[in-house]
Amino acid sequence: MSEECCGPVESQVAPLANSPAPLQTHEELAPWWMDRALALPAISGALLAASLLVQLLDPPVWIVLAMQGASLLAGALTFAPKAIQHLLRGSLGVGLLMTIAAVGAVLLDHVGEAAALAFLFSIAEALEDRAMDRARHGLRALLSLIPDTALVERNRVATTIAAAELVVGDILIVRAGDRVATDGEVASGRSALDTSAVTGESIPVAVETGDAVLAGSINGSGALRIRATAAGTDNSLTTIVRLVEHANSRKGNRARLADRIARPLVPIVLVLAATIVAFGFLVGDPELWTVRALVVLVAASPCALAIAVPVTVISAIGSASKLGIIVKSGAAFERMGSIRTVAFDKTGTLTQNRPAVVTIEAASGVRANEVLSIAATLEVHSTHPLASAVLSARQQTSLMQPPDLLAAQVQEEAGRGISGVIDGIRVRAGSTRWLNASELSPAAERLAQEGMTVIVVERDGSVIGLVGIRDELRIEAAEAIAQLELAGIHTLMLTGDNERTATALAHKAGIAEVRAELLPIDKSNAIVELSATSPTAMIGDGVNDAPALASADVGIAMGATGSAAAIESADVAFTGNDLRLIPVALTHARRARRIMTGNIVLSLAIIVVLFPLALTGILGLAGVVLVHEIAELIVIANGLRAARVQPPELGGPLTTKVPALFTRT
Repeated sequence: MSEECCGPVESQVAPLANSPAPLQTHEELAPWWMDRALALPAISGALLAASLLVQLLDPPVWIVLAMQGASLLAGALTFAPKAIQHLLRGSLGVGLLMTIAAVGAVLLDHVGEAAALAFLFSIAEALEDRAMDRARHGLRALLSLIPDTALVERNRVATTIAAAELVVGDILIVRAGDRVATDGEVASGRSALDTSAVTGESIPVAVETGDAVLAGSINGSGALRIRATAAGTDNSLTTIVRLVEHANSRKGNRARLADRIARPLVPIVLVLAATIVAFGFLVGDPELWTVRALVVLVAASPCALAIAVPVTVISAIGSASKLGIIVKSGAAFERMGSIRTVAFDKTGTLTQNRPAVVTIEAASGVRANEVLSIAATLEVHSTHPLASAVLSARQQTSLMQPPDLLAAQVQEEAGRGISGVIDGIRVRAGSTRWLNASELSPAAERLAQEGMTVIVVERDGSVIGLVGIRDELRIEAAEAIAQLELAGIHTLMLTGDNERTATALAHKAGIAEVRAELLPIDKSNAIVELSATSPTAMIGDGVNDAPALASADVGIAMGATGSAAAIESADVAFTGNDLRLIPVALTHARRARRIMTGNIVLSLAIIVVLFPLALTGILGLAGVVLVHEIAELIVIANGLRAARVQPPELGGPLTTKVPALFTRT
């Protein structure tokens, strides 16, 4: 069976311990007619078909046998060597039973039937492998998490060194826009850091002297001197990589459903066959019972199981890919059908990852549009993410009066806010840590309780209003959560964001359980805890989600714009961002799993029925093979039903609350 793609990633992780791993590139997926993996099954099928046609011409027997033998060899080469290798390592699987069945058929002079078994099994395996390769194609390699170099202050001289050479106590000089190379604390300076890569915090965090800083944070507009508290090879980012490697290694050992069934079946069948042969010697007719033992081996081979499970997987994964649901392996798809708990990241998954103005609170006698006008006039000079939210709100309203103001003497204080002069009057806009909300303090506290970041706007020394900004839920989030709960799937939120913001947004989405202010290792540990009691899926899109995605029974990365670390760590990647795809994907996998289970039950039932018929001689090899082939057609037809999937009604007009805000005074 196909191996999972998400096994250990040593080749990707090892370089990160010393230097950044370069982004990998992926070759174009070859057309099917140029796919080398399909070559041997295709040759096997062509030779088998040719032998059937040649028989109509009544040629010498050896010609037909030669063609069937070549067909058998071509097909068997795709699975028999691997089956023998696994046997020598003590691993038993479907491939071994198929090998034994083919050998038994040849010993009974039924080379054509052996060739048919080899062709059907080899083509099913090759098609499933190609389906998995197609799903993995184009996925990005693990993100290079650590910057190549760091600027450090040594002997009062700024020196550029490799990030891996950083040691505890080094003073890093971090300029505007730079990524912090290792964990540390601010020695001097003030700024705002984008920590979303590590903590999931959607709003930049203001830092000043003494505040802790995590590796991977991106500096805002202020310059910082940071004292390293961790070495360049042992920090938040390298921890993420190690967590992903460990989780993927653990998950990579999980066997496919068919192989789990075959593992006990193989020794049972072999022991029974040996017992039948021994019985023949005891009763004095070893030839008869040896033949029957070989027929029993063929009868007990799970041909239908070996063919139908891959067909079901190919059908289901192929139809899911048309909806933008990319499944990396058949094993992951099987696990997807058993999910009973779904954990969501917040930022960029449940939310739009785009801070927006949610509300405006104006002081007595001041109009809301005045507050926004002043804030926007100042923020047009800033590159802070919250400035973009304010400017976007101004563009979305036609109630702005005056339409455009000009600010002079604008000064931005990193991590605090911005000030300037408008029409000769001094104005400021900034955080509650910098500006006292005064009489609007109760309103500021209420907005903070609702999960908003608050900007205080001041004119001529007096507070005139507050601007509440929040990364809002996706419009379809509540609907998706309701659909999951309706399907009997428990939901919860795991986020690095603060408790108040997380709780407020979870309540709006309909999620009752919230675990907030989590670091990547905390998320990973929470997933391991949940998986111990219920099959669990983790859904996220950030670098900080990668360990949890890898630890989950099924990791799902949302959006093609998600971080490469998240996409590489996940078992499933969604090319879109509509959350309603999640219940669609899980119910689709659940239905496909039911079809697989039905096929497996039928396959095992066939073995149970054929065994006594083969043992008593009622059915010879030809009859046994005929029954197997009819069963294969039935289960393949059943497996093709997994291709049916009902797409959700995606999209819909986006709504905004901004215009309504400016009626408030």
